[in-house]
Amino acid sequence: MKAYQPKVDPKTLRKVIVAAAVGNFVEWFDFAVYGFLATLLTRQFFPNGDPAIALMKTFAVFAVAFAFRPLGGVFFGVVGDRVGRKKTLALTILIMAGATTVIGFLPTYASVGMLAPLLLAIVRCVQGFSAGGEYAGACAYLMEHAPKHQRARYGSFLPVSTFLSFASAAVVASGLDAVLSPEAMSNWGWRIPFIAAAPIGLVGLYLRTRLGETPSFAAVEHDHDLAHAPLRETLKTQAGAIVRLGAFVSVTALSFYTFTTYFATYLQVVGHLSRANALLVTVFALVFAAAICPLAGLYSDAVGRRKTVFTACAILIAAVYPSFSLGGSGDFRSAIAGACMLALGAVLSGVVTAALLSEIFPTRTRYTASAITYNLAYTIFGGTAPLVATWLIESTGNSISPAYYLIAISLLALVGGLSLPETSRISLDDPPHEGVPERVAARGLQDAPHNSV
Repeated sequence: MKAYQPKVDPKTLRKVIVAAAVGNFVEWFDFAVYGFLATLLTRQFFPNGDPAIALMKTFAVFAVAFAFRPLGGVFFGVVGDRVGRKKTLALTILIMAGATTVIGFLPTYASVGMLAPLLLAIVRCVQGFSAGGEYAGACAYLMEHAPKHQRARYGSFLPVSTFLSFASAAVVASGLDAVLSPEAMSNWGWRIPFIAAAPIGLVGLYLRTRLGETPSFAAVEHDHDLAHAPLRETLKTQAGAIVRLGAFVSVTALSFYTFTTYFATYLQVVGHLSRANALLVTVFALVFAAAICPLAGLYSDAVGRRKTVFTACAILIAAVYPSFSLGGSGDFRSAIAGACMLALGAVLSGVVTAALLSEIFPTRTRYTASAITYNLAYTIFGGTAPLVATWLIESTGNSISPAYYLIAISLLALVGGLSLPETSRISLDDPPHEGVPERVAARGLQDAPHNSV
């Protein structure tokens, strides 16, 4: 019997893309702004003692958010598989935008002493917790609306919003530096990017509350086939798929943070570019990355997921060494070329990951399983990327050593990714996934409604 494949009109699909992308933009904009304004935040919340130690404390608070992402992924994943994607994503963007805005109003160390960094850490924990349910849920929401032969193409707009959020954060940070005096920036200017999350988040919330539930989840709900214990069912039936997909997502996380966060530092420390020039290289490369995301989606839909996995890993392995060499040369144009080379593999792996997160797991546990996979990989390999890269250079004395680390993880990702089934042409209501009980799959295909929800 032919699998149920709902039809979604283009107008609704465009609204779904915007609603999913806005929340993703808010999530990554906050993480990027925090990193770009780290030195200013250090003076506001950790002003005493050694400046280097104070900066480390600032980044430690940054890292706390990553520690809470897996917990948020489990919580919101279970909620999303029980009550629906729409309501859960409305909740995540509300919490995330609200917490980001609160940072803009926090009292500083000069006002309340040690309470200031404590409040900052608490708010960052809330941000990380809510962010844990955002990306995987946005992927599921978008993929469950998209035509099965164009999922990577439409899903590519989530990485677009990610790269544009980093570029926007860099532009905002440098723009404020340019138009405000150091005193004004220190007193109140640093608050502006965080407060700006409020109107963006409200727009995203409005868009998400006006859209309906996804056809795939609505069909499962209609059949009274919701998972009663999504976490337990996920761990029982999807553990193997989580490990294999997680192995591939590890290189997505590492290449993303190497490209978006660490490489700008590398340009300054090894290439001796000025902070302004390194930031300009980063913005240029981020815009380039956003521009090629839809092309990567078209490629993945044309050749399939397994070939895309192979291509992404092959590009990273081949390009990472020359990209680091060009970045460390000290030449501005060479640095741009190196950053763009690194972007190619990061974009391709990110785009295929967005599709695989939904295609590998069944509807009943899709939100939970994909959130666990994504957040664990990003916490272990993404959040630690700048730290590991810095440690490798310090330990080995070799400025190219982070490239070897990325090559090693690319090989791990290649093994994990190629062990996954080809999913580019399946319906998300089909049972192509390892561990999906046959009786559940058969019932879903037999009872699925034949009209669009």
